[in-house]
Amino acid sequence: MALDTAATAWMLVSASLVLLMTVPALALFYGGMSQSKSVLNMMMMSFGATAVVGVVYVLYGWSMSYGGTDLAGLIANPLSQLGLHGAVTDAAGAFLLNDHGVPVIVDVAFQMTFAVITVALISGAIADRVRFGAWMTFVPLWVTLAYLPLAHMV
Repeated sequence: MALDTAATAWMLVSASLVLLMTVPALALFYGGMSQSKSVLNMMMMSFGATAVVGVVYVLYGWSMSYGGTDLAGLIANPLSQLGLHGAVTDAAGAFLLNDHGVPVIVDVAFQMTFAVITVALISGAIADRVRFGAWMTFVPLWVTLAYLPLAHMV
């Protein structure tokens, strides 16, 4: 299949818009709705979720959601494409395309932004109740145990 430039451009724009909803918009919204003593904590929860989910998703999240081999129908093998190895480029270094003519790396970015905003939305439910360290422990656990298996099942 050939590269579909229109679909690729639209996926990049969509990923950018979702990321803008998370990092500045959601952080400012939740920061403005919280008590003055915890504004920084609330805003950092969105920024921290973005950083942690980004690392988790690139390391094993994509592989766990969309990897090649299936483990009992619940998750894909998280080690099959660890660190996106063999998922985005071929042996010659050219970007691989998915079934719709979009580079897989663009699809990774698009799917990762939804993982980021899903976790960042949870921070609004626990506003003024959780310390930042506990939040940063919760984020990779929730993404690994809840979001990634469900992304694979859908």
